[in-house]
Amino acid sequence: MRNPFRQLLSFDRNSLRWQNFVSTAAFTARVFLSIGIALFLAFMIQLESPMSTVTTVLIVANPTVGALVSKSVWRMTGTVIGAALSTAVMAMFVQSAVLYFMVLSAFVGLACMTATCLRYFRAYAAVLAGYTIIIVAVPAFAHPENIFMSAMMRVSDVALGIVVTAAVFMVTSPRRRQGTMDALSGAFRETIRHALVFHEGLMDRSDAQDAPSSEPVGTEGAFRSLPQTIYDGRQRLLGQLARLGPAIEYAATDNPDIHAGVRGYRLAVSRMTGLVASYHPYWRNLGVANPLSAPVHREIRDTLTELLALTETAGWIEWPQGVLACLEESLGRLEVLEGAATSPAVQASVDNVRDILLQLRETVLDLSSPRGPHVRVRVLPYLEWMSAIYNGLRGMLIAFLACMIWYITYFPTGPMMIMYVVAASSLLSTAPSAARASLPMAIGTALSVPACWLCHIAALPRVDGYPMLWLSVCACMLPGVWLQFHPRYGVGAFGYTVFLAMQLMITNSMVPDDITLINTWLAILMGCALLVLVFRVIMPADQRLYASRLVISLGRSLQNLSARPAAKVPSWMVWEGTQIQKVSILLMRLSLVASPIDRQGYVDGAFAALSLGRLLIRLRQAVEPAGLSAHEREALDVALASFRTLRRDPVGTAASLMAAAGLIGAGEASGMEGLYRVRLVSCLEQIAHIINSIPGFFHADGPLHLWYDEREPATLVAVNPAR
Repeated sequence: MRNPFRQLLSFDRNSLRWQNFVSTAAFTARVFLSIGIALFLAFMIQLESPMSTVTTVLIVANPTVGALVSKSVWRMTGTVIGAALSTAVMAMFVQSAVLYFMVLSAFVGLACMTATCLRYFRAYAAVLAGYTIIIVAVPAFAHPENIFMSAMMRVSDVALGIVVTAAVFMVTSPRRRQGTMDALSGAFRETIRHALVFHEGLMDRSDAQDAPSSEPVGTEGAFRSLPQTIYDGRQRLLGQLARLGPAIEYAATDNPDIHAGVRGYRLAVSRMTGLVASYHPYWRNLGVANPLSAPVHREIRDTLTELLALTETAGWIEWPQGVLACLEESLGRLEVLEGAATSPAVQASVDNVRDILLQLRETVLDLSSPRGPHVRVRVLPYLEWMSAIYNGLRGMLIAFLACMIWYITYFPTGPMMIMYVVAASSLLSTAPSAARASLPMAIGTALSVPACWLCHIAALPRVDGYPMLWLSVCACMLPGVWLQFHPRYGVGAFGYTVFLAMQLMITNSMVPDDITLINTWLAILMGCALLVLVFRVIMPADQRLYASRLVISLGRSLQNLSARPAAKVPSWMVWEGTQIQKVSILLMRLSLVASPIDRQGYVDGAFAALSLGRLLIRLRQAVEPAGLSAHEREALDVALASFRTLRRDPVGTAASLMAAAGLIGAGEASGMEGLYRVRLVSCLEQIAHIINSIPGFFHADGPLHLWYDEREPATLVAVNPAR
């Protein structure tokens, strides 16, 4: 068997594994240094609960300094709000214990619901407000008159931990703007590569055709399966773009240059995500059924290849003139191809490629001039109300159950159980799936009980002086701190470290009390059981239901977009930015669904819904210049009105759109009117084909929306569920 230490020493210093080891070790060292300083100062100024400063260090510590600063600010904000609420609730309901517990639980539930709605570390303010109410109230249960002093001590503990951690990490961590810009540049190049794979594939398939096909667009009626490498690459790229969002937010907190252009960088990431979403199996159908569009794909293939060469240099974002010139030249050549396009099928390829190039141009402008006048779009965050309300109800229920268990049994360390379940449920409300994360959180917390026991029997009795105390505490917390940001063990490691610090109960004048320690451990274990019981048994998450709600929301967004007057059609970027957030959440929900489901079909269907929105907006923009007659305008209005039946009869909606396309396409026009008429027909045909390809995605009786007793083996979204 190989020696692990020899294997560690044999690491290549340039390998990713060695770099991860070094960065984890550096982060752990910073955390332990922050713990040592914070705990020492807490002893020096005689704080009542010095371990609260350690808990604060463990919670706010983050390898990214910007994330640490943001987390610290919002932690302090939430602590102050929670302390004020706790004082007010205690003053108003001190005479009635049950009523006090009910109001307390309501505030905890409200905090959990708010935390689910907010993004990034803004959600942390709501989390802290929720469980600070309990932390402040617990010491004052026996003596309500001391509630104000308890609130002040809590604020002091948190403030000390925040200041020390921020100082240590800001002094010892390098902060560079270039790292964020390199990440944005890398994501842009990966987006271009992803698009290039599609167009090269379309070129190969189109060149293989011996003669032009007379088939209409997408006669196959269903999405083709893409090569697995494309699906894997798309998933990897979407994950990379999803991580860029928080990275930009955190870098903006710490770097003035990033902060000044943060809106532009956000838009760039959103545009790149939209570009990735544009490439789904419909592109493959379009290219195969219409080999006449090969020159269009050849043009964008050459353009994308040139863009990759132009963006190889590190400073292309500061000097984007060459990239912009390349895009403008390609758009000019597309206009020539568009003038020669008389078929709606070829026009569809031209329009789609033009959209891609325009988005690439806007992305380059967002990256190179993030404070320019073009950065006017503001994409509001999407609120998943159903999940938020469910998390709020869980938080309220678990807080009330814990309070009533203590009230009825009068268990000596019952308040510790209340503190744990409220803190854990508040922290879980920010997780993508609170129910799924509750079990690792409970396991990690349960493992902290034997660690606390070992610390109390093996380390603390032999401590002589503060350095030994600091080393003993750090040794006990080492596993949790080291694994805190591991993708598989992160939640459990976080629960281990945070709640181990809560159990150690190291004070200025320690008096060993085995009975209290045992009761504390029992309270923590009872809290773990209650956490899993509420989150996994009483109120389990139905990821399939959450996903179905998001699919319904995507369909309703298309219906609203088709019904809006032309003057009130939203900006392409505003509409798409909101839908991209829904799709991102949907992908996460689908990955957690346990029952059989056509995941690949639903992912492609969600991306196709984004394309439908683009086509609808493009269609509305082409109506006026097309010079339609009254009869043609009436047919178009009927086709758009058919979106009202999209959830009942998607095939009928597609048929109505095709009928309007046939009527408008039969009309004669020349010049610019004729060009816009061809654009209009191409949009109608594309929309109809996409709906016909995935009727089960939009139908109210689609496979994702079935009840438990109606569910069958994974039905494809390409199947129309209407009977």
